[in-house]
Amino acid sequence: MTMELDFYAMMVQPMRDELTQIGFEELRTPEEVDRVMQEKTGTTLVFVNSVCGCAGGIARPGVALALQQENRPDRLVTVFAGQDKEATARAREYFENNPPSSPSIWLFKDGKLVDQLHRSDIEGTSAEHVADRLRAMFNQYC
Repeated sequence: MTMELDFYAMMVQPMRDELTQIGFEELRTPEEVDRVMQEKTGTTLVFVNSVCGCAGGIARPGVALALQQENRPDRLVTVFAGQDKEATARAREYFENNPPSSPSIWLFKDGKLVDQLHRSDIEGTSAEHVADRLRAMFNQYC
């Protein structure tokens, strides 16, 4: 079982790296989530990462494209659904009774949820579409 878990962790590492390499901080515990989410000034982008090939393969490149502009959130954080289960569950408590969705992207301003992209907003689109939606969010709230 341990070897199987190690193999799975190795398989998802590139999906983690796609975000950390562009400046996202991984939150792996509920305490780390609380530390970031209790910051009530500025903007925080929370990316709920996922192994989902279709939507995840669109969302991660989409957020990378969107972050190429100067106007962007102050903090970039990520939790990994299905991997860091307790951290993801805690993050979802901040999503104001929205149903679980992964991948998904959540924007907070001054501690309040102001906009989001659910999996249904991502799958079946393109990275460029996701980037455009995120740029509009950033321009409005950041």
